[in-house]
Amino acid sequence: MNKQKIYILGIESSCDDTSAAILCNKKVLSNVVASQKIHELYGGVVPELASRAHQENIVPVIDQAIKQANITKEDIHAIAFTRGPGLMGSLLVGTSFAKSLALALDVPLIDVNHMQAHILAHFIEEDALDTPQFPFLAMTISGGHTQIVKVTNHFDMEVIGETIDDAVGEAFDKSAKIFGLPYPGGPLIDKYAQTGNPKAFSFPKPKVNELNFSFSGLKTAVLYFVQKMKKEDPNFIEKNLNDICASLQYTIINILIDKLKKASLQTGIKSIAIGGGVSANSGIRKALKEGEQKYGWKTFIPKFEYTTDNAAMIAIVGHLKYLKDDFTDMSVVAKARMKL
Repeated sequence: MNKQKIYILGIESSCDDTSAAILCNKKVLSNVVASQKIHELYGGVVPELASRAHQENIVPVIDQAIKQANITKEDIHAIAFTRGPGLMGSLLVGTSFAKSLALALDVPLIDVNHMQAHILAHFIEEDALDTPQFPFLAMTISGGHTQIVKVTNHFDMEVIGETIDDAVGEAFDKSAKIFGLPYPGGPLIDKYAQTGNPKAFSFPKPKVNELNFSFSGLKTAVLYFVQKMKKEDPNFIEKNLNDICASLQYTIINILIDKLKKASLQTGIKSIAIGGGVSANSGIRKALKEGEQKYGWKTFIPKFEYTTDNAAMIAIVGHLKYLKDDFTDMSVVAKARMKL
């Protein structure tokens, strides 16, 4: 018996990337992302500029996604979009466009929680990639979030640990700014860390209860450390950049892995999946793989294109919700703050 082909259009616009994807069942036919370079000038995302750029990008990005998938817009069964969390102006662009297009095509509308999508990206069908078995622990690490989530099934998720202040991606980016690196600085810290000594300098690890995280103190410690060392030698950063980056990355990875170890012991769950932009970090990926040997974990690490904000992860949630007839209506509104 032929399996029905279900085509879902996913739209993602939560921050500064405009993305559209087409999935046929669980397979990605296209996943188009338009990044916004304008924010590099300001050292961080400017919400007003982000929403304007989304308005410019959304039509060509969706058009490109449909063309690359080699379908027509009339083939689309439903439209899934990011409802939140994210920047309100950015979310409004995606939400409004998704509603209008669903109305025009007379197809169902599916609202998606951005953080849930990072976790369910693991269920995109890719050659040679396993999908996690339930239950598993998901660690979502990005510029706006740091969470450990117990995942019992596709739609039963419980946050068991989260940051009480800054997200891990912000700690990377703000530290990079202190080092004089351009935005976004996280990938640059990863790059310079490759050839540095991770034990050259010591940074404090915050003491936070249970499975929660804190990164604001670490950022402050990095600032004071750099100020002190530059007083002694104005060229300190230039001379030691690789070692500083390696030492900071080593500290952050240890914080994350320590909490994961604790979560695994508390829950008895040894399947660990990561998601979110910071999961592209090579040091974190390596530490997780080492966890398989050290702690008997089975780890699930997404392909790079599904770690940062992208519409394929929105479309896979759309597919899973479509199978349950879990649709929303035209009264749906974007939500900047949204619980998992």
